[in-house]
Amino acid sequence: MGYASVGYLMGSQRESKADVLQGTLILLVLRTLDALGPLHGYGIARRIEQISNDLLQLNQGTLYPALLRMEQEGWISSKWGASEKNRKARFYSITAAGRKRLAKETQDWRKMSSTIERFLGFDPGAFAEEPE
Repeated sequence: MGYASVGYLMGSQRESKADVLQGTLILLVLRTLDALGPLHGYGIARRIEQISNDLLQLNQGTLYPALLRMEQEGWISSKWGASEKNRKARFYSITAAGRKRLAKETQDWRKMSSTIERFLGFDPGAFAEEPE
């Protein structure tokens, strides 16, 4: 799994983009749509911001190409509707294929997260002596 800049701005470092694990944007978007139902792009970005307590801010220039790619992959579908302010907006929904992808992304993230946690918690002294 590589790193890719996906347009997140973290905390006080709002001037520069943070590198995050590739696939994280897909996981966050699919999880948001799975939990909250159909949303337009701006709504997806704001919910991710709210849920992360403003730690993550989605760059609109990154979100929309990702939404297009996810739609092309069949993980989400979209249809036109009216926003809360009665403006024309494209609303995105998770599909059955998207729920399968969400399960895979969730499993992969948990596996990677637990692996990193082991590195953060291991005792370096345990590896001080080389085995004979």
